[in-house]
Amino acid sequence: MSSIDRAASIDPSAVIGNNVSIGPWTLIGPDVVIGDNCVIHSHVVIKGPTTIGRDNEIYQFSTLGEDTPDMKYAGEPTRLEIGDNNTIREGVTIHRGTVQDRGVTSIGDDNLIMAYVHIGHDCAVGSNTVMVNNASLAGHVEVGDWAILSGYALVHQFVTIGTHSFIGAVTYLTQDVPAYVMAAGIPAQAKTINSEGLRRRGFSKEQISAIKRAYKIVYRQGNTLDEAIVELEPLAREHPVVDTFVVSLNSGQRGLVR
Repeated sequence: MSSIDRAASIDPSAVIGNNVSIGPWTLIGPDVVIGDNCVIHSHVVIKGPTTIGRDNEIYQFSTLGEDTPDMKYAGEPTRLEIGDNNTIREGVTIHRGTVQDRGVTSIGDDNLIMAYVHIGHDCAVGSNTVMVNNASLAGHVEVGDWAILSGYALVHQFVTIGTHSFIGAVTYLTQDVPAYVMAAGIPAQAKTINSEGLRRRGFSKEQISAIKRAYKIVYRQGNTLDEAIVELEPLAREHPVVDTFVVSLNSGQRGLVR
């Protein structure tokens, strides 16, 4: 049985799962679906079409599923989709998509989205990511699984951030970050690989060593990207983790951070 404060405003068309807690002065609009076991604190605004999975916790003053301020948006019925077991802290804003792109903004599972983070229209955030206070994604950004964005990181439209990457605090990112890479600065530059993060996630010494060799081929030997990819091929055949790195080198639209 769900617990809904009588000061909350819930549209009759909204679908609320089992064992959901909704605090006072929260507004849930039409075309919203909320899964089982979610906790939604006071003063939250959720507009639709939005689908939220199970076991999520959403803190006060967050706004989810609002129209994008993108000037091309003309009221089309775009969507927001949020997976399971996410923590969305105070004051977070996540906008729905636009018909000029995928029409959907998507958030995966098991993410920690800290206070005052902004996720713009048509972004695709994977699973197990951490976005620290005031990190902001412009529209059309892709964030891979296990990526970490430190506080006040700003990400330009259409940037792709690879899996297991790390973006430093107060970074302005205008180009793509490959898998495993640490980037920081204004403008951002590649620094090294995210060795500590990889160790924490169970990567072996051999795997981390192979990723370091791959990073040096791209970033330390003066190769063009095409030359580096050719040189990486035998290493990627030997170590599948390097193949993930190679695939990420060509997966974005903005050119690689250097």
